[in-house]
Amino acid sequence: MTEWIGAAEAAQRLGIKQASLYAYVSRGVLSRRREADGRASMFDAGEVDELARKARPRRSGSGLAELVIESALTEITSTTQRYRGHDATDLALRRSFEDVAMLLWTGSLPAGDPGAGPAGVLGAGEGGVPGAGKHGLAAGPGGDWQATTAALAAGRAAQAALPAGTLPLERLQVIVPALAATDQFRLHLDLPAVVHAGKALVAGMTDALPDGRTSSGPDGAGSAADGAYGTGVATRLAAKLCAGPVPAGLVRVLNAALVLVADHELAASTLAARVAASMRADPYAVVATGLGAMGGALHGGAALGAELMLGSARSPADAPRVVGDVLRRGERLPGFGHFVYKDGDPRANLLLRLITEFAPDAPQLAIALAVTKDARRRALPEPNIEFALAVLAGVAGMIRGAGEAIFATGRTAGWLAHALEEYERNIPIRPRSVYTGPVSAT
Repeated sequence: MTEWIGAAEAAQRLGIKQASLYAYVSRGVLSRRREADGRASMFDAGEVDELARKARPRRSGSGLAELVIESALTEITSTTQRYRGHDATDLALRRSFEDVAMLLWTGSLPAGDPGAGPAGVLGAGEGGVPGAGKHGLAAGPGGDWQATTAALAAGRAAQAALPAGTLPLERLQVIVPALAATDQFRLHLDLPAVVHAGKALVAGMTDALPDGRTSSGPDGAGSAADGAYGTGVATRLAAKLCAGPVPAGLVRVLNAALVLVADHELAASTLAARVAASMRADPYAVVATGLGAMGGALHGGAALGAELMLGSARSPADAPRVVGDVLRRGERLPGFGHFVYKDGDPRANLLLRLITEFAPDAPQLAIALAVTKDARRRALPEPNIEFALAVLAGVAGMIRGAGEAIFATGRTAGWLAHALEEYERNIPIRPRSVYTGPVSAT
């Protein structure tokens, strides 16, 4: 018979704060039930004791190895995520990527007058961004989000040596070490130094990519929405990733995408980055570690798989064939399903809505919607954020692999936020393995 204990006792047995219990619940590490009044939460004493005794990562019911680390950055539930208590989908509509990066790094959103700046152009109810602030849209990379001349020269030269057709993610994996080589202060790991390095790193990653054939909008006209984003990261990244002129209205959608992927708790790349930071790796090495880990098909690399899948369809009528071909190969549908969001990824839902508003008549959007409809007809999982990034890349006419580049640029903010927690914690992450090989004959 299961013994149920209260939150206070469960936290005491585990030696953690009560707030951390609910992160364990969301990851499937602990079971929880509510009392009849709906207020008190009760926990399985057996699971608590097993977790308290463990000397290695345990496996949850999903088969995933669990390594539990306390963090004050991102809370994930089955229906949403929050950055330091702020709903991420709301931030995506109302704040710049730079603002959200500062929230993750410092714990505070940059101050600003809600009635001024970009919000005055767009309107808060229309996706406006309240206030410009010191680190907001008005400053952007054109202000203190800027790589040095030497760093940009090194980054551009390093990636320029790569063959034509090299994917943006692969270019970023070369750019970041080149940027690091020019920063003689990269081993200063206090908060101000890491924030300064983070701004330069994100700007350098974006600006060192090859230039696209772009303008500020159709016929160079731009739009009020895009103009509100000044020379921010989203504006610069759009110019690098679009194969032609940057469509009017795209920058607002791209900014939202960067915010939505900025962090997602201990995803594989973030755990790798966090382990590196726990060993006092510098911010550039942390980001390089994250970039290496996210290239797999089950993480950020799923966006490329989804791009290729959608690109193989000439019209919505091809959707059943496209989905069927993937399933016949015994593969997962790229960009579909998430181990937390069983009923749909809220990040994908918002981004797909913004894409629909941005380009409702785009043929690539019609294909994506047809693929989603066919996947649902076959009772497959709902689309996730990687699928939405692939749709954005296709609708906006971006180069191959753009979805991965958006993911990597946005997630850099999260990797550095986790690094800052590890620098402060100053305890190496050293999991132990369980030996399962042959027993010595001697």
